[in-house]
Amino acid sequence: MTILDTPVFTLAPIALWLEDFSEIKKQFELWRAQGIQDLRGYLLEDPSRVIECASKIKILSVNQKTLELYEAQDLQHLISNLEQIFKGDMASTHIDELISLWEGQTEFSSQAVNYSLNGKRLDIQLRGTVVPSHEHDLSLVLVSTENITPYTAARRQADQQRLLAESRFVYSPTSLWVEDFSRIKSRLDQLRHLGIDDFNTFLDVHPDFIQQCIRDVLIIDVNQATLDLFGAPDKNTLLQNIHKFFAGEMQHTFREQLIELWNGNIHHQREAINYALDGSIRHVLLQFTVFPGYEEDWSTVQVALTDITARKKAENYLEYLGKHDVLTKLLNRSHYTEEVNRLERSSLRPVSSIYIDMNGLKVVNDAFGHDSGDDLLRRTGELLNQLVQNTQYSACRIGGDEFVILLPGADEIALHNCLAGLQELLLIDSQFHSNQMLNLSIGSATTLPQESIEEMLKRADQAMYTQKRAYYVQFDRRETQD
Repeated sequence: MTILDTPVFTLAPIALWLEDFSEIKKQFELWRAQGIQDLRGYLLEDPSRVIECASKIKILSVNQKTLELYEAQDLQHLISNLEQIFKGDMASTHIDELISLWEGQTEFSSQAVNYSLNGKRLDIQLRGTVVPSHEHDLSLVLVSTENITPYTAARRQADQQRLLAESRFVYSPTSLWVEDFSRIKSRLDQLRHLGIDDFNTFLDVHPDFIQQCIRDVLIIDVNQATLDLFGAPDKNTLLQNIHKFFAGEMQHTFREQLIELWNGNIHHQREAINYALDGSIRHVLLQFTVFPGYEEDWSTVQVALTDITARKKAENYLEYLGKHDVLTKLLNRSHYTEEVNRLERSSLRPVSSIYIDMNGLKVVNDAFGHDSGDDLLRRTGELLNQLVQNTQYSACRIGGDEFVILLPGADEIALHNCLAGLQELLLIDSQFHSNQMLNLSIGSATTLPQESIEEMLKRADQAMYTQKRAYYVQFDRRETQD
């Protein structure tokens, strides 16, 4: 009776494979004859050698549990779809099996990832044993693939939860402190035992109590964001300079925290002011929490400090978006209107303006698509931003292809210089984009005595349209001649 005929193989509750490794045995002999000694290094040098070895394994038979595990109809169905089962990093696992056999061992084991024929991931515990009396040629090897997917999934989930918890602390962008407030809890309990019921008055009469409580705080751990927030190179430096953080306004903040705790508020938040090691102010939102399970002694609490300047940066960015055109990065029409109104009310004179309209944008959009048109608009925005940088002038996009530069305090000479700079930038741009040059109609004006800003802008706008009409007359004439 062969192993195939035994009910142990057929009815085993785990997947069993009978395989022929004799061709691998021959390959080993060939490599040894070639002087190969370090098989692992040899295989890692060229991973295709591992694949070649795997292809030499012959599957003789599998049991019913194997077909069920891998969702195969029969042995032939399984064998014809092995590339779906053994994919991914299976080659690295196979190296360990080959090393065991190379070293003369008759057993090997490893954990690997297989896939069912329907694509389901299978974490398996693989064990192989050379069947007795076949050690000389490895022609019969019994391999079991035990499905340990539920176990490995649970282990991965536990590891992920642990790493997630650690990562939330270590990599949190918020400054986190784990502290021990148990001594403070004892002090407050002692005051209650002594009959103190007006805690506010007590603190007024005994301000030194606040300092005592500050010294009673034991810092267990802080995260990297805390070091960054306070400008500390490491935890030791931070802990050695704690007194610097609790200076000035922080005394009042800690007093308010003590009152919250006295009143039973073990979860509370308030804005506070801290100080970094270099003395600079940190406005923070402080959130205090006694961890669950530690309500009786406050031995583990978390203090989270959020730098409020981040919120202010976000507000500033929203303000930027409200005043700027997203595509060109120029100021938008809303800002233009506000600036015109401001200049109208201001006594600052003269004021000049430059009106700009792109020529041929519609032609470009129709011929090459709106992406090309947008590229022209972006280039125009870059050019105008470069023109007004380091000046009090403002460049605005007020319409689809319409732009205005406002030049407060600029007389005709300053206006002329700005126009010359604009032409110079256009010339440079055309050298880099000779295949699709910017073509602009430009009009300008400077306020006359007693002239309003609105009237000056109309003259600049009219001058621009005069130039634009001349451009299209010339353009139409060229079209007719062609």
